Amino acid sequence: MSKEKIPVAVLGATGSVGQRFIQLLDNHPWFEVKEVAASEKSSGKIYKDAVNWVQSTPIPADAANLVVKNCEPNLECKLIFSGLDSSVAGEIETAFASKGYYVVSNSKNHRMDDDVPLLVPEINPDHLDLIKHQNYDGGCIVTNPNCSTIGLVLALKPLHDAFGLDTVNAVTMQGLSGAGYPGVSSLDIVDNVIPFIGGEEAKMELEPKKILGMLNGNSINFLDIKISAQCNRVAVIDGHTECVQIKLKKKTSVEEIKEVWNNFKGEPQKLKLPSAPEKPVHYFEELKYPQPRIHRNIDKGMAVAAGRLREDNLFDYKFVITSHNTIRGAAGGAILCAELMKAKGTIKV
Repeated sequence: MSKEKIPVAVLGATGSVGQRFIQLLDNHPWFEVKEVAASEKSSGKIYKDAVNWVQSTPIPADAANLVVKNCEPNLECKLIFSGLDSSVAGEIETAFASKGYYVVSNSKNHRMDDDVPLLVPEINPDHLDLIKHQNYDGGCIVTNPNCSTIGLVLALKPLHDAFGLDTVNAVTMQGLSGAGYPGVSSLDIVDNVIPFIGGEEAKMELEPKKILGMLNGNSINFLDIKISAQCNRVAVIDGHTECVQIKLKKKTSVEEIKEVWNNFKGEPQKLKLPSAPEKPVHYFEELKYPQPRIHRNIDKGMAVAAGRLREDNLFDYKFVITSHNTIRGAAGGAILCAELMKAKGTIKV
């Protein structure tokens, strides 16, 4: 790996996901934020003056004094991280890719495009081959999945490989940061649970089928699996917790499932990518674990905490998982995608 860092730009840099990109890329060994871009109301301002910084650490000094630019494909950096809102992301990301930029996006707009990888590096690194079939004149678009999907599929992948998945039911309790800033009104969420997150259930029921599917030339054969999801917003700042039930194709045991989780590793671990967790799944025996306040930052916030595995009367087994929705589920997951692309030679800058 070259000692010279790759210059990168962040689109939607003033938003909550954009801020996470800025935070996580500070002192990154491979990438360096050289440009930030946002909406017209922020364009021309110094970043520290344009952003309402809501992260728990100060604005990185190098980014603080950057001038915010428009989200137009005339930036100097060829590697782009997109934290854009889905209302504008689709056209802007296409415009950048068409001009030869490498776009790694956290937005939903291109996730289900036939030729766009929906990438979780531990699970489907081979899906990067789809880039060869994109017609972007040297550029490309790579997406990471929905935040609640990522935690779910990291837990499901080793089970699918070992025992085969038939049916999955997931009920989520999702952190407030997933709604962006200012997000959900305190009058709505205090002393309350909101049993609806727009579009979330449909994403959870569809995205895993693509992620766990098989590469077939210029498209993906979706995994034939039944998935049901119910999504709830709860009064937790960061961290998505999911109660999961599974029916498997092959008989197994609680101990075998735990062993499969504990031994699971993927390409990021083999390649020792900077943002990769040492273990994608950490299993806890304590009956009250996992909990978002305790486990959302486990392994740099890039791993899934699992627990409460037991037999189920309706399915085969049930368990609980917790993952950090804005690190592994958003900016951190996208950065790991870019690290895999760099390590595989997909990014040539």
